[in-house]
Amino acid sequence: MIHLSPKAAAVFIDKDGTLIHDVPYNVALDRIVFRKEAFGALRRLREAGYRIVIVSNQSGVARGFFTVPDVERVGDYLRAQLHGEGIVLDGFYFCPHRSDGMACECRKPMPGMLLKAADDLRIELNESWMIGDILDDVEAGCRAGCRTILLDAGSETEWLRGPNREPFGTARDLEHAADLILEASFQRREGGEPQ
Repeated sequence: MIHLSPKAAAVFIDKDGTLIHDVPYNVALDRIVFRKEAFGALRRLREAGYRIVIVSNQSGVARGFFTVPDVERVGDYLRAQLHGEGIVLDGFYFCPHRSDGMACECRKPMPGMLLKAADDLRIELNESWMIGDILDDVEAGCRAGCRTILLDAGSETEWLRGPNREPFGTARDLEHAADLILEASFQRREGGEPQ
């Protein structure tokens, strides 16, 4: 009989504009700069038992700006940088499709990347979180059944409100996002927040 480990909670995090500073359509490793508070915030979340999973729209593949191996090399680089800071990156998922007319289930605001990661990594989605810098990230997290944090970094320009586009909380930076997640998780364990 195969014994499967119990499902774990995760923090899904958007890459460009959330984990690292946004440089449009960038796959040059020397231009990747982490937000200054990223390592401390992710370390705290990891120590609290959350798996860390990056989910990123990468339409530059479909547009011919770079290739799938280029994006995978970025994922390897991010994994190595986080490992060097004592943080395990459990997964790196990306959607290579365009937003204009190429219907897919993986491009945020669709939840496909989160659902795939949950299946691959045995993640309990209703115990998990999505952090992103635009409302499409929030919607993807909500559609997947996660609670969500909007990083108020000035990236959202459309502010199209609607179902699944209201975050659980808004954070000024990743440390604040980690505070919100850890506080809500503590309250949930103590019975102070409805399931």
